[in-house]
Amino acid sequence: MKRLGFVGIIVEDRGKCAGIVNDVLSNFSELILARTGLPNAKGSTSIITLVIDATTDELGVLTGKLGNIPGVSVKSGLAKK
Repeated sequence: MKRLGFVGIIVEDRGKCAGIVNDVLSNFSELILARTGLPNAKGSTSIITLVIDATTDELGVLTGKLGNIPGVSVKSGLAKK
């Protein structure tokens, strides 16, 4: 069952990671309802927030792929219903 949720992404080195992060997000574009970003939030650190409509499995695959990128931290959550 799909539920609404969020994904928070912190990219520590935008120059090295941005392209890889964008490729992953493009591959999961069908799950993403909204995307906001703050490039260069502090130095070369950027923040991306996503609003998603996904199953727990889909969310796990997305966050797993993002979390495996060196220099990227991910947190997420889904609505209970």
